[in-house]
Amino acid sequence: MSASASSPSSTPTLTNPPTLPLRNGMQHPVIGFGTYKVGFIPASASAAVAGTQDHVERTAQECVQDALQVGYRFLECAEFYGNEEQVGKAIAASGIPRNELFLCSKVWTTTIEQGPEAISAQLDKTLSDLGTDYIDLYLIHWPVPGKHVEAYKTLETLQEQGKIKGIGVSNYAWEDYLELKEAGVSQLPCVNQIEINPFLYRKNTIQKFQDDGVVLQSYRSLRDGKAFDHPTLKEIASAKNKTPAQILGRWCVQKGFVYVPKSVKKERMEENARVFDFELSTDDMDRLDSLTTPEAIETFVGLYRKCVNRDTSKDGTLEGVKMNIMED
Repeated sequence: MSASASSPSSTPTLTNPPTLPLRNGMQHPVIGFGTYKVGFIPASASAAVAGTQDHVERTAQECVQDALQVGYRFLECAEFYGNEEQVGKAIAASGIPRNELFLCSKVWTTTIEQGPEAISAQLDKTLSDLGTDYIDLYLIHWPVPGKHVEAYKTLETLQEQGKIKGIGVSNYAWEDYLELKEAGVSQLPCVNQIEINPFLYRKNTIQKFQDDGVVLQSYRSLRDGKAFDHPTLKEIASAKNKTPAQILGRWCVQKGFVYVPKSVKKERMEENARVFDFELSTDDMDRLDSLTTPEAIETFVGLYRKCVNRDTSKDGTLEGVKMNIMED
């Protein structure tokens, strides 16, 4: 991790944030704006399936334009999010030069299952929608059983064509990563995007990836706002004169993860970004590290098993699913 990412004495701005080095020589901003459920709720999103109250408040273009005005330059996108065209319109309207942006996208399970030609076509659509001729990072969204290794090798080919700068994965268990290694891919993933927050802090898995040179992107860094009333979080936030969201964000940055908050409200975007002007003590960090429960790990395992086949022809089954993965 760059020194500035953990030092409160420096005051980096969103337009020039601290960075983390990737194994391919690229520098990855430590903070970005997540676009999941921004302006669009995917049909198989968990909340949509459960029939809960998720709803679209503003368009993705409006939200991303606000994020860019606030200063975010790393945008976290995906085929599954269904809003890349709107994101592209926001980028175009901003007038920000392409070389000042860091764009990440992910290829979805249905496309992965369909094979190399579908993946190549989807990347071209993503590039067109975002209004660019290359993507900084392109990820496998889920390790689709029997398909993700071929998909990853397809991304290597697309990288050779100059369409992708860096390749990564998302939602990979350690065993999925080992499957890639054993398949003899020519380059290992630069990043793995997984849920990381104090309430799902899988220390052993994280350590394994970091020791092997994989940078961790954290999604649900703020746990969708569902933990802001937790007593430990509130107590630390009060002592620091910060908000619970800022404590969660600072924990993420201080741990050396890429922090990807998301909000549709501009004032929240600004709040979420103010994590570089203070530091959590060792005691604060230890208290936050201890918030993960066995039940949270159990929920994670169930979600992994459910989602690796999600939206594919095997959806609803455990066909090919790894039943014994490193959980914690």
